[in-house]
Amino acid sequence: MSFIRTVLGDVAPSALGVCYAHEHLIIDRSYTTQLFPDIHLPSVENAVRELSDFKAAGGGAMVDCMPCDAGRNIEKLAAISKGSGVHVIAPTGLHRVGFYPEGHWRFRWSPQEMADLFVAEIERGIDANDCAGPELRRTPHQAGVLKIASDGAELDDAERAAFDAVASAHRRTGCPVVTHCEAARGGEQVAFLASRGVEPRHVVLSHTDRHPEPAYHRELFKTGASIEYDRVFRSPLDDANPTLKLFVAMVKEFPSQVMLGTDGARQSYWRSYGGKPGLDYLLKEFSERAKKAGVTESELKAVFVDNPARAYEFRR
Repeated sequence: MSFIRTVLGDVAPSALGVCYAHEHLIIDRSYTTQLFPDIHLPSVENAVRELSDFKAAGGGAMVDCMPCDAGRNIEKLAAISKGSGVHVIAPTGLHRVGFYPEGHWRFRWSPQEMADLFVAEIERGIDANDCAGPELRRTPHQAGVLKIASDGAELDDAERAAFDAVASAHRRTGCPVVTHCEAARGGEQVAFLASRGVEPRHVVLSHTDRHPEPAYHRELFKTGASIEYDRVFRSPLDDANPTLKLFVAMVKEFPSQVMLGTDGARQSYWRSYGGKPGLDYLLKEFSERAKKAGVTESELKAVFVDNPARAYEFRR
């Protein structure tokens, strides 16, 4: 039997509802925010306000993608889900190599040791100290997705070790995998994971619209992986918007693999922090503009409901 693992427990895929496939709801003080102060998102109250607007627009779920020791706070994510009534899927795994200081455990541990940690967070619960404190304080809130990232054209040694660990954890648990893709790097990621026993149908490639070349995307879709777009509000929402153009074309050709998110990891993107456009943007302005461009209601339902329910379910 398949299921979706949320921070408040397992639900049937059919219960997920309208889902944003790649978000950042909490980013606490960390080495990451030292490097990038503008991606600090510490407020449960602001997140509840933002997700309440999302729910009022028809939203049901969000996938948080801030993994181990990069600003994740599992207790805050659980509080946001309770306060807003929106399902939240929390990650285990690792972010980009540059998000961790020299000497961090990700550079010292073997792939097996990292995989054991990821499996424990999936099956037993995420550490309240976010794998950063001196003592483990396991919560009842389990991870529902494995996050991994790479930067260059080829994986470096640290990335290979982390990808190996994520692949091992997937094989042991059936947990889905979401990746951070730099421009035009999705093919390398899905090929490496496939070589380690992760079927592409279990993989979500994120931010692929950073390289909005249709031929590149067609090759990604042909692998069988799910593809997530999230750059749309970085440009004016007009006929020249590269993500809108790409989305309208690809949703016609590959309607069962396209998903959307905002990757809204900055206060300047949230109305509750005084920014814009807010996390209900995809269900309001973007959806209306996409329909004017010829996207149907059934295609939007596939993108927001059917595809995330399939991509983020636990399957072996």
